[in-house]
Amino acid sequence: MIYNLIMQKEIECIIKGRVQMVMYRDFVRRKAKSLGLSGMVKNFEDGSVRVIAQGDEDKLKKFLEFLKIGPIFAKVAYVDTKWTEAKEIYKNFKIIY
Repeated sequence: MIYNLIMQKEIECIIKGRVQMVMYRDFVRRKAKSLGLSGMVKNFEDGSVRVIAQGDEDKLKKFLEFLKIGPIFAKVAYVDTKWTEAKEIYKNFKIIY
């Protein structure tokens, strides 16, 4: 499969708040897959979550709105978002344990 890097955008987000032990990573993966995005989500030891997502810019903007809300038991305090150049192309969306 060949990816069109010109059309492909990437965001890198650090999410802070109550975002661990509340199914946040699973929520992120499900939303990303529903939007056709690729990338990854990973917990950090400081209690934050890192998300890298790639895809169409409009879909990434919609995805960001989901990241700000999170699943029902999450309490998102802050989403630091950077639009970046893709360093690695992800073929699907995965949870990193």
